[in-house]
Amino acid sequence: MSWEKEVDELRRREALAQEMGGQEGIDRQRARGKLTVRERIVGLGDAGSFREFMGLTGDAVYRDDTLESFTPKPSVEGMLNLDGRKVVVSASDFTVRGGSAGSKGGLGQELPSNRRAQEWRIPYVRLLDAAGGSVRSFEEIGRTYLPDGNVWSAVDVELLSEVPVVSALLGSVAGLPAINACFAHFNLMLKDKSHLFPGGPPVVKAALGYDITKEELGGDKIHVSKSGAIDNLAVDEEDAFRQVRQFLSYLPSNVYEMAPRGATDDVVERADEWLLEAVPQNPRQVYDPKKIIASIVDAGSFFEIAPLYGRARVTGLARLNGYPVGIMANNPRQKGGSTDVAAGNKVIRLIQLCNTFHLPLISFADEPGFMVGLESELQGIERAGARLVAMTTQSWMPWLTIVLGKLYGVAGQCQHRPSGMFRRYAWPSANWGSMHIAGGASAAYRREIEAADDPEAKREEIEARLQALASPFRTAEATGQDIIDPRETRRLACEFAEDAQRVLRTQLGPPKIPYIP
Repeated sequence: MSWEKEVDELRRREALAQEMGGQEGIDRQRARGKLTVRERIVGLGDAGSFREFMGLTGDAVYRDDTLESFTPKPSVEGMLNLDGRKVVVSASDFTVRGGSAGSKGGLGQELPSNRRAQEWRIPYVRLLDAAGGSVRSFEEIGRTYLPDGNVWSAVDVELLSEVPVVSALLGSVAGLPAINACFAHFNLMLKDKSHLFPGGPPVVKAALGYDITKEELGGDKIHVSKSGAIDNLAVDEEDAFRQVRQFLSYLPSNVYEMAPRGATDDVVERADEWLLEAVPQNPRQVYDPKKIIASIVDAGSFFEIAPLYGRARVTGLARLNGYPVGIMANNPRQKGGSTDVAAGNKVIRLIQLCNTFHLPLISFADEPGFMVGLESELQGIERAGARLVAMTTQSWMPWLTIVLGKLYGVAGQCQHRPSGMFRRYAWPSANWGSMHIAGGASAAYRREIEAADDPEAKREEIEARLQALASPFRTAEATGQDIIDPRETRRLACEFAEDAQRVLRTQLGPPKIPYIP
C-alpha cells in the first residue's frame, strides 16, 4: 500500500509555507524595497544548499479534519552553505505578523535554530526584520504572561563563546530581536532601510509623550556612527550578504577548530618602498593608517569592522600569508589617535573576538594616550580605560605590536602584554614615555619655567633637552627593544602569524573568559 496521498499532502503544505504571509504582504515587502525572507536565503547562501527545518510549523484552520488554510510561522530556519561551509540561518518573515513571534509552544518542540547551531557546532546567522512581541498574542492565548524569554536568551549568550554569530538587520528590528541583533560577534544594517530600538515611535510616544521618526530614533545614522550598537553599514541586501560571508571567512566554524587558512599569491617578502616615508617626519602631519595596513597584510584582505564608530581606532580582520589575523591601529586622523571610550570599546570587542576564535592580533600603535577633556570625563574614560587594561592583561592569543609613532601613558601600556606569546617591534619613527614631552615639561618644570626671565625660552630649552633623550635607539640600548626597517614589517608579521599557529593549537576550546557582547 502506497503513502502517495500523504506525500501529496506534504507537498501541499510545503507549497502553502512558500506563500509566506500571502501576496498582499509580499507586495508590501517589495514596495518597501526589501526582499522576501526566502529571496534573502537564496541571496545569502550557496546555490541549492538550503535545507529548511520546522518548515511545517504555523497556524492551521481545519474544517471536517481537512486543512482549509495555513499561515506559516513568521520566520524561516534551516542550514545552508556559505562558500562551502555549513551554517544555521534564522530569517524573520515580516510578511507574517510583522515577524512577531506567535504563541505556539508546548511539549514535543523541535530544537530551535540557536540550539541547533550550538549542538552542530556551526556558525549562526540571523537575518532580522522583526517587530518582536505583539499584544495580539494575548488574544491568541487568552491571557498575558510573565516574561521568561531568558530560557532561550541563555542559549544565545552561550553561543557567543562557542560559534561565530552574525546578525544582519534588514528592516525595522524591535523588542527581543533588537537584543538578538547585539548578541553577535558582528552585525550590520542597511542604509536608510534598517532601524533598531527596544520600542518604536508609538511606544516612545506612550511612554515619554513626544513624537519621533524611526530614523531619528534608531536609524543607521544613530547606531552605526554614534551608539556603536551596529558595526557596519551595507548599501543594500546584496552588500549585506557579501559582508556576512566575508566576515565568517576569517573564522573557524567553532572554538574547537583552527581558523581556515586562505589562498594568497601575495609574496611574503614584499617590501613596499613607500613605507620609509609612511609616517611623516613632521609630528604635526597626519597619515592614513589604513594605507599602512594594506601594505603589510595580504593584498585586498583587510575587512574593516565598525569604520564609522570610535574612529580614533581602526579595527578589522585580514590575512598574513593566508592566515587570518585581527588588526587594529591608532588613527591620527581622528582625535590625534587618542583612545576615547568608543575606540576602547572597539578594541575590547576585537580582543574578545581574537581570544574566542584563536586569531593572532596585530596592532599598529601610534598612541598619544587616553582622550582627555571634559567630554571624555563625562563618558567615564577612567572606567573604560580600566576595562581595556583588564582585557589586555587577561588576553591570551598571540599578539604582535608594531610601534609606528607615539606610545604614551596607560593607553600606550595597553599595547603591551606581560605574558603569553607577545612580540613588539618599533619603527625608527617611534617615540614613547609616560606622557608627551611638551605637556609633561610644562607640568613637571612649572616652577622653574615661571621663575625664568623668559618663561617661553626656558620651556623650549627644557623641551629640547628632553627631546634629546627621546630617541628610540637610546631605549634599545637599555632594554633590548628591536627597531626595524619599516619595509621589513610584512615579512616579520607573516613570520609571526605562522609561528602563532602552534600556540593557537594549544588554545583550542571555549575561551577562559566568556564572550560578553
